[in-house]
Amino acid sequence: MAPITEAHHHRSTTKAANKSFKSRHASKGLLKDLSKGKVEDRGKRNHKSLHQQVMSKIDRRHQARQKQQAKHQEHSRSTSVFSGQNGAPRIVAVIPLTGDGTSRHAIQKLNESIDLDVDASFGASIMVRIDRFKQSLQYVPVARDLLKTLDACRVADFVVFILSSTQEVDEKGELLIRAIEGQGVSNVFTVVQGLDKIEPPKRRPQILTSLKSYISHFFPNQDKLHSLDSPQDCANIIRSLCATTPKGVKWREERSWMLIEDIKWSNITDPVDSADGDVVVIGVIRGKGLNSNRLVQVGDWGVYQIGLITAAAPSNPKKRKAEELAVEDMNEAVILGKPDTDQDDLAELAPNDVQMSEIYDIPISEAPTEKKGVLLDDHHYFSDDESHLPDLPKRLPKGTSAYQAAWFLGDMSDSGSDDADALEASGDLVMDELALPQDGIEGLDPRNPIDPTEGAPSEYPQSEMFLDPSPNVEAEELADYRSRKKNEAEEDLEFPDEIELHPNVLARERLARYRGLKSLRSSNWETDEDRAHEPQDWNRLLQISNYKGAKNQAMNETLVGGVSPGTRVCVHLRNVPLSLRKTFSTAMPLAMFSLLRHENKRTVMNFSMTLSSDYPSPIKSKEEIIMQCGPRRLIINPLFSQTGNTSNNVHKFDRYLHPGRTAMATFMAPLTWGSVPTLFFKRKGLPLAEDVMQDELTQASLELIATGTSQPPDHSRVIAKRVILTGHPYKIHKKLVTVRYMFFNTEDVNWFKALQLWTKRGRSGYIKESLGTHGYFKATFDARINPQDSIGVSLYKRVFPRNARIWKGIESESVAGEDHLNSE
Repeated sequence: MAPITEAHHHRSTTKAANKSFKSRHASKGLLKDLSKGKVEDRGKRNHKSLHQQVMSKIDRRHQARQKQQAKHQEHSRSTSVFSGQNGAPRIVAVIPLTGDGTSRHAIQKLNESIDLDVDASFGASIMVRIDRFKQSLQYVPVARDLLKTLDACRVADFVVFILSSTQEVDEKGELLIRAIEGQGVSNVFTVVQGLDKIEPPKRRPQILTSLKSYISHFFPNQDKLHSLDSPQDCANIIRSLCATTPKGVKWREERSWMLIEDIKWSNITDPVDSADGDVVVIGVIRGKGLNSNRLVQVGDWGVYQIGLITAAAPSNPKKRKAEELAVEDMNEAVILGKPDTDQDDLAELAPNDVQMSEIYDIPISEAPTEKKGVLLDDHHYFSDDESHLPDLPKRLPKGTSAYQAAWFLGDMSDSGSDDADALEASGDLVMDELALPQDGIEGLDPRNPIDPTEGAPSEYPQSEMFLDPSPNVEAEELADYRSRKKNEAEEDLEFPDEIELHPNVLARERLARYRGLKSLRSSNWETDEDRAHEPQDWNRLLQISNYKGAKNQAMNETLVGGVSPGTRVCVHLRNVPLSLRKTFSTAMPLAMFSLLRHENKRTVMNFSMTLSSDYPSPIKSKEEIIMQCGPRRLIINPLFSQTGNTSNNVHKFDRYLHPGRTAMATFMAPLTWGSVPTLFFKRKGLPLAEDVMQDELTQASLELIATGTSQPPDHSRVIAKRVILTGHPYKIHKKLVTVRYMFFNTEDVNWFKALQLWTKRGRSGYIKESLGTHGYFKATFDARINPQDSIGVSLYKRVFPRNARIWKGIESESVAGEDHLNSE
């Protein structure tokens, strides 16, 4: 009989439910807990996260519908400002990147593709209505000018770049791209002109591929290039401009702003240059709601208060209703916003009477004491009070404990070995990978954690007599020792912070403000010594204790109240200099940005600044730089310092910012909330030609050198300028070294005797005693040093940032120099 074959089948589930244990197999502890009435919490064991929970089909469908509705609401909210007959226009900046490109010709081509007959030959902006898509477009044509391009892209929803099929993008065009990219840009489109003129036609796809590869290097999202010679491509661009939701720029969307369409000046026939009056600017509010209590920044004009916000007539006079015509009458204008008692003032500093009673609360009865040594951390060493000095180390037998050492009087060493030269330190040093020997104890060699002091025992033969060399021989040897140095910038890169003292200069006078630190990263910085050197208005600056909380409060204020976005309004500004009417040009785009609360107050601003690797030379600290951060442009003289966070908030000052490196730029300027992209420019040293206007030369000579981001302000941040005095090991006897060329007289040696010496190979030591009268001295180190090693000592002083000045576009050298001297 044939065998019966059974069909293969799977088990019904992969979960195996095992039998539970009987109570008689329970442990004694479990039985004891059950007898006490303890109830086991099984909810925590069976808790599953959202992605682990298996949802039913209905629940998944409800969740998908909720996500769809939330996404639809967000899209409707972002596009509601453009909807309707009188919706806000979509701002399109048209930027030519080559010399043969013209923005107005490109606008004309785009309008002709949808059968629009609009004259684009004049005006700072061109408004068109696209009835097919029920949208309005506002073109902003820009020439190849850096500042005008940045102003237009700062308020643009879309940026259209014009490339040429016959010319490559030159240096100026690449400057425009890098500046726009660093400033922050919304949606980008790229068009090519003159493509139909390329012969033979089979070369046209190759040119498009090459141009696409170039523009994708800066904007990787560019998937297609359009031809201006093709009506179909132009119509597709119009469709994209009307249908695409602009992603916006983060720092811009956090504030209220508008592109100024028209300006109404006060009715004064012959205004005096110093006269101020009310000015009305007209435009459509974008971003957040416009609050009449906040200050506004109008281009490069400055910061002003809002006197009144009224409704303005729609920009299209053919489609507006009859009741909207009455808005033009100022006597019957609809008031949308009026400032109250909460309005911000224009004061940048705190009043004098506020800070005097808080800061300078120092007892008058304290008599100044004579200082006999340099300040190390928080104490002047070698004063009359020597209670702070540690006990001298004893020479003890090996294996002696700390308790046994208390019973020995004097030195009781029974060995002459080098291991008993000093007591071993009780704790290890905390090391950091990036710490250098000149930074303090973190940068020393951890293999010999010995802490010698100035009272360490000597191994140098006491009977040897030291004779000072002759002045001529010493001068020749010093000149030969210093002949390796190069120019100042290269020297700072190879030998950072090292200085050379002239033999006739007293170091204790030349370095009177400098102090020593046991550790740059952890030693406490005594601020009382810096009170006499603070800037004049240092204590009147804005100080923010909780930056994150204050920033969130200022940002949340923009979410409620104010005139809603998409409304066309007339903003009445107070006390605007009427002399600006002469410099105002209708061909240059002008924007108004609302400032957040306290953004007009001056504080100590910090910016992370990365110098371009293509820049040929390093930038020196305190050198004049033009900075653009958000809606502002400032002239700054920044202090460069190291980035990062330290426990004592002390950061080393950098004399130079070298190409490709990043540093923290610090200066006193108005506050900026949040992380805002920043551009840094420098003036090129071009000769002034007679046929070139000063403003045109000033703008044409700007060069983009660096980019950065605004960081939280910090009034207590200490920027410590370090100087390093180096010496040469003249004689070496085990751990005792005779050093020369660091000081040049006995008084300087005794003044800086408390400071710790270090070598570039990680050895550390202290000055023992002075030799002769020419600055030679004995030093004890924790191990034998190399004859080729260099010995140094680090000194620090606090430097304070300088005031920033407002960039006004046209600035005479005399006024700039006078302001610069006042900021000193």
